[in-house]
Amino acid sequence: MRSSHPRSAAVAALVATALATGLLAGSADAAEGAVSADPIRIHDIQGTTRISPLNGKQVADVEGIVTGVRTYGSRGFWIQDPDADDDAATSEGVFVFTSSVPTVAVGDAVKVTGTVGEYIPGGVSSGNQSVTQIAKPVVTVVSSGNALPAATAINEYTVPAAYAPAGDPAAAGSINALTLEPSRFALDFYESVEGMNVKIGTSRVVGATDPYSELWVTVKGWENTAKRGGTIYGSYESQNTGRLQIQQLAPVAQQPFPVANVGDKLTGATEGPLDFNQFGGYTLVARTLGTVKAGTLAPEKTKAQAGEELAVATYNVENLDPSDPQEKFDALAKAVVENLASPDVVALEEIQDDNGAKNDGTVAAEQTLTKFTAAITAAGGPAYQWRTVNPENNKDGGEPGGNIRQVFLYNPARVSFTERAAGDAVTATGVTTVDGTAALTHSPGRIDPANAAWADSRKPLAGEFVFRGKTVFVIANHFGSKGGDEGLTSHHQPPVRSSEAKRLLQAQAVNGFVKEILAADKKANVIALGDINDFEFSATADALADGGALYPAIRSLPKAERYSYVYQGNAQVLDQILTSPAIKTFTYDSVHINAEFANQNSDHDPQVLRFRP
Repeated sequence: MRSSHPRSAAVAALVATALATGLLAGSADAAEGAVSADPIRIHDIQGTTRISPLNGKQVADVEGIVTGVRTYGSRGFWIQDPDADDDAATSEGVFVFTSSVPTVAVGDAVKVTGTVGEYIPGGVSSGNQSVTQIAKPVVTVVSSGNALPAATAINEYTVPAAYAPAGDPAAAGSINALTLEPSRFALDFYESVEGMNVKIGTSRVVGATDPYSELWVTVKGWENTAKRGGTIYGSYESQNTGRLQIQQLAPVAQQPFPVANVGDKLTGATEGPLDFNQFGGYTLVARTLGTVKAGTLAPEKTKAQAGEELAVATYNVENLDPSDPQEKFDALAKAVVENLASPDVVALEEIQDDNGAKNDGTVAAEQTLTKFTAAITAAGGPAYQWRTVNPENNKDGGEPGGNIRQVFLYNPARVSFTERAAGDAVTATGVTTVDGTAALTHSPGRIDPANAAWADSRKPLAGEFVFRGKTVFVIANHFGSKGGDEGLTSHHQPPVRSSEAKRLLQAQAVNGFVKEILAADKKANVIALGDINDFEFSATADALADGGALYPAIRSLPKAERYSYVYQGNAQVLDQILTSPAIKTFTYDSVHINAEFANQNSDHDPQVLRFRP
């Protein structure tokens, strides 16, 4: 998951695709539109819906004041009519796509002749809304140094509480043709000022600065506030209307972008055109950027387990392989020791093979794990041993050639691993009984690897552990990603979440396996954990819990503490630990050490559960 600053190569590719499909003004077909005989104003171009009533038409001498110039990525400039109409649904600003570096300056009064079009960042299949623009422009500068139109305020009073209208069933759930109601719906409000000069006041940062020089704020400081300053995404209906992405117009080489963590404040006025991009939707591209005032957020440290408590953790270490710098190994190791208090069992996700993304058939991860466990010992942690099953080459998804897999680390001074016949990539572990109690046929072993649910996805790793004479079954998971899902700002409302179907099948497979263990021993201690890639309120979580087989332990936390990942300013749950009914009392901790910070060792926060078997 990611969001991104516009990249020239990516934008060029998308423009080429749009031109080929006739979506972008400037295509051969669109250019044949007749030139309008009447003077056209910007609000005539924008219209009262998301799609311009002049889409594909030529327009001449459209007047406006330049409010922003972008010299990188999707090059062009924004103009705004200072003489607004009295219809709140019609934007007075529009983007002029130049492809080459624009020659106008902020404050220029211009006349633009060109072709109106609707450009869809990410392409039609993305579900993204389109950007109304003028392409293939001929620009005349009438005068320079003009005052800019007053910025429209984006704040808790102007942004409505409801997120979006329901999509039109007759249009496959699209809202594109619906008349904008900017006083009722947040997405309609943002669309009604698309391309206009807008501003925010002092606002809390809810998404840390990322590698692409952008951050997220909320203009509604009270909206679903997380305990540590973020904004909680707690249901499909709480999209958090106050979130807004912030970029800057100045190239980073000329003006470094500020580094901010969640909970910091972007103080003062931030002002510039309102854009829409494929990596976050509505974005204030700042001509004037506020100042970051640092907060006091620090990485968390969990409590150490008591002597009679078993501590089990999950940690996505983000494509760890031996070619990563030693600093990454050391930082991750330090987190295991100091922030997670050296759990007895750690399920790792995204351990890559011994040469990382080099795609040469290598699948073993001995070097990766040797380097990591040595770093943990050097940081003062235990001498962890590991158990895993190597995948088939390029059969488990992830970075091609990387062969990510789940791995168990365990502290042999505290817990033992029960060796059964070791499974391989294609052999399923099953449930049997040994001396009247439940046992695995293969430990370690993979759950139902031939199931189509796991095609091009990580297969669950199951193992038996013994702590203080009690058997504990642990199932490490890394479910399918959310790739392909539409964003919250999609023109389909609700957005299409196509990736859920696969995770639902995966959850059903794991749930069925847990039920087999419980059928053999209803008092069995079973823990399923890992990067579930889905929310605690999702159908995936419900399928894992079906029949009371498992309980999503993160639900035991107050709502303001339920998150392990921050995406587009929404603090949300992706990583989970689930418990069987025999584990009645436990302590759960989502240990926030990465997701809220610009400086990350991984993009996920680890999870720890402590209990007495």
